[in-house]
Amino acid sequence: MNKLLTFLDLTKGEDNKQSVLENVKSNISFRGANLWILACAIVVASIGLNVNSTAVIIGAMLISPLMGPIIGAGFALGIYDFELLKKSLKNLLIATVVSLAVSTIYFYLSPFKETQSELLARTSPNIYDILIAFFGGLVGVIAITRKEKGNPIPGVAIATALMPPLCTAGYGLAIGNFHFFGGAIYLYTINCVFICVATFLIVKFLDYPRLIQFEKAREKQITFVITLLTIILLLPSIYFGYTLFEERKFEQKVNTFIQNEFTDKGYTIIYKKTRYKSNNSSLEIALLSKKFNAQENAEIKQRLNVYDLKGVQFKIRQDTTNLKQDILNQIKNERTNVNEKDAVIATLRKEIQDNKFDNKSLLNEARILFPSLRDISISNHPFNVDQEKNNIVPVVIYSSKKALNKDDTQKLELWVKTRIKKNEVEVFWKNTK
Repeated sequence: MNKLLTFLDLTKGEDNKQSVLENVKSNISFRGANLWILACAIVVASIGLNVNSTAVIIGAMLISPLMGPIIGAGFALGIYDFELLKKSLKNLLIATVVSLAVSTIYFYLSPFKETQSELLARTSPNIYDILIAFFGGLVGVIAITRKEKGNPIPGVAIATALMPPLCTAGYGLAIGNFHFFGGAIYLYTINCVFICVATFLIVKFLDYPRLIQFEKAREKQITFVITLLTIILLLPSIYFGYTLFEERKFEQKVNTFIQNEFTDKGYTIIYKKTRYKSNNSSLEIALLSKKFNAQENAEIKQRLNVYDLKGVQFKIRQDTTNLKQDILNQIKNERTNVNEKDAVIATLRKEIQDNKFDNKSLLNEARILFPSLRDISISNHPFNVDQEKNNIVPVVIYSSKKALNKDDTQKLELWVKTRIKKNEVEVFWKNTK
């Protein structure tokens, strides 16, 4: 037993308690550089949420200094330093207000207002978010109290995810969606509180010296307040977690029902819509060709009980004309778009072909008439580009030691016109020595 206790001993590798406290206090304040770093991190996180980039969001969490005042509040409660608690909460409030303001301004100005999956993920917190915050907070404060800080700190910043909920709350304010705002602020609050609670427990466990000595009754009052606050925050998250679990169970039952009763029997489903509510769930489907009579419909509804879907409002859309027409119209539009693209590609290819001349063959032929030619290049060039319709004229550039005389130049021009079947060409000489 003693060996096991020694193996699990948290005091091994512990840093000097006074040094740890000084380090915690130094990371609480949001002034100057810390405030600028926070604002920039909020902008980065907001961009990540806006473009649905997980990598960018993780980067923002790594540079965020938000953990400082939360850890400070946990230490303050653990050692009964109410001046430190007041300072920590004040700085956390400043950081929260600044973060909300910056993220709200960003999302208000951003032209992209679509609700991405990364934003949605921060609007419905549940019990799992509390577990992440609590155990992440435990890891964080244990790492802070070590002589060798190690790798856990960056991981804690990512796992506890303080910045994305704040940015999501700003997004909710920017678009006027207070459901998003409330859910995100609740997630941010439970993260802050349970990181703080985890810190409080480790500080108590490691027996940090108290700044003020209280009577046992007063200590019990403080512990009661912390416990009550924890329970108040815990209850809604348990409910949300249970709701999420029930919704996933419902979706799994629906998928099994559809697989066994329709897909496995060769019926093609072209439309499916589910809605989960604790007392009023519904399922609506439409099939490609199969039609059910009233008796078959009733039998299928009876079979819902086999899949524990009793009470679910089930409807098969028999008249799928509109659905089919929508699908056909979509296919037609896609084909039209493809045809238009093919036409554009064909036009471009024709233009490229029209603008392309076999200069090597032309040079070999031209040298029979004009032996002094060293090179020749013919290509189409637009003229009168400022007018509505350009004038495309073939331009001939030949190179030789000496320019052709007037008569030979005219002969070359006439030969090129005949050879490439054009009425107009321009001939220029390029000196080569």
